[in-house]
Amino acid sequence: MADSTQHSQFKKPVTIREVAQLARVSMATVSRVLNGSTTVDPQLAERVQSAMQMLNYEPNRAARALAGSRSALLGLLVSDIQNPYFIDLMRGVEEVSQENGYLLVICNTTEDPQKEAQYMKILAAESVAGAIIVPSRERLDALAILQGHNIPIVTVDRRVRDSSVDAVLVNNALAAKEAIAHLIGNGYRRIGIITGPGSVTTANERLLGYRQALQEAGIAYDDSLKYRGPFREETGERGIQRLLQVNPPIDAVLTANNRITVGALRALHASQKRVPADIAVVGFDEVRWAIPDLISITTVTQPAYELGRTAALRLLQNLRQPNLSRQEIVLQHQLLVRASSQAHPVRDILTDPT
Repeated sequence: MADSTQHSQFKKPVTIREVAQLARVSMATVSRVLNGSTTVDPQLAERVQSAMQMLNYEPNRAARALAGSRSALLGLLVSDIQNPYFIDLMRGVEEVSQENGYLLVICNTTEDPQKEAQYMKILAAESVAGAIIVPSRERLDALAILQGHNIPIVTVDRRVRDSSVDAVLVNNALAAKEAIAHLIGNGYRRIGIITGPGSVTTANERLLGYRQALQEAGIAYDDSLKYRGPFREETGERGIQRLLQVNPPIDAVLTANNRITVGALRALHASQKRVPADIAVVGFDEVRWAIPDLISITTVTQPAYELGRTAALRLLQNLRQPNLSRQEIVLQHQLLVRASSQAHPVRDILTDPT
């Protein structure tokens, strides 16, 4: 007598036809539900979902890919998988992917253009349905690898210099401008900035907003108050070390991402500089790990999770309607004012505007 447990392993898989029969809908309706179509009547979609659960139906992704001449894989290239900001962004992309029946391949480029290009070659070889990219630089020639395979692309968090590629981001220049205006309004005048490399749009746009805010306040731009480097803690540490040597000294600093903020705070702590009594700090993105003195940081927050979801939804739109016009989607940032940028403790801004 055959082993019933072994026999059950070879049980014939449930088909779409069986799901359709149980749900009392057409096979086409089941297919649309599986592909995440929004045109299915909600009651019909619920019947299909219930039928799949009752039958323990598991979609055959390979068969679906062949049937639709489309892969069930999406690619996501992020620049720094250690950064909590990008973890939230990835979560948004992943949830939309799963909701719509796709598997997500995540690649960590570490801001390395060569590694980024290699990952693009791999994604192209696997014929992914589409790709979402946090580009390592504005001029990204490696995009041609994916474009040559007609793979739709959406960039998120940053732009590329390609008028055909969609982008999902925040208004970085405006966000930095508001952050500097906040510091100026609280009495700070010698404001430094530590930002990312010149090849990255976010770094350049935040520097632009910094300069615009100074100009509108009638404060001359001083290039010695700028420091650039990779979006890493080391850049924050070196930037503060450099800025502390400037004369007259700085009384505030804008740090252009959370890892730079952490490095800057470490350097200020090591130099026995108090925040904000000696130097005020405003950063970009939340800091979720331990920082010196546990000071609460005034922060420009970006909706990372929503950026990821929006980028994924836009990519799916491009998959369903390949001839859509290029779109740039701008989500809202927020300036969260906390202890690190309190009003200047010495100067009375009402009587001493200089």
